[in-house]
Amino acid sequence: MSSIIAESKVTSYVAADDVVIEDDARVGLQYHGWKSPARIGQACVIRRGTVIFADVVLGDGSQTGMGAIIREHTRIGSDCVIGTGTIIEGQTEIADQVVIQSGVFIPTITVIGSRVFIGPRAVMTNDPYPLRRRDEYTAAGPVLESDVTIGANATLLPGVRVGEGAMVAAGAVVTRDVPAWSLAVGVPARVRDLPDSLREPNQMRRRRG
Repeated sequence: MSSIIAESKVTSYVAADDVVIEDDARVGLQYHGWKSPARIGQACVIRRGTVIFADVVLGDGSQTGMGAIIREHTRIGSDCVIGTGTIIEGQTEIADQVVIQSGVFIPTITVIGSRVFIGPRAVMTNDPYPLRRRDEYTAAGPVLESDVTIGANATLLPGVRVGEGAMVAAGAVVTRDVPAWSLAVGVPARVRDLPDSLREPNQMRRRRG
């Protein structure tokens, strides 16, 4: 399949020729020190108002909602959904078949495995003491292993690891690691056994032919 190469004074990207980029989307937005054009895979859909920076890779069959922001040095796998108004702050790794619903905030230095679901308005953080103890600060976002489910409005504090197949309930505030195949509920979140009926991998519907 052939590619489209587009470059202007402010944007630069390489995209497969079947990609849909709607009006008012900006793909490959250049920033001080940028190095590589954004790379957009086959059959992607970039919806109105989305901003994708240079040095981003978006895998085949992935799509954004309206007004999503994906900052530099982010790699997103195939068949992913980045919801309306979601912000990915950059330097983030997202694997395949990940569904991120509307209004999610993902900070720098976050890692997300395959088949992860993140519900609307979930928030992740990477700084335990914002604007304080700067001499100790090292950014560290959460790590979500494969088949994790994060409920709506959940908050994950810096550096927590949510193990494979675990679920975080809506509105929970996760302050410590969640073991694989367990359930985190409440404020602060407490870990419970995951019901047997939920002990299965997430099943994502592929969006490409």
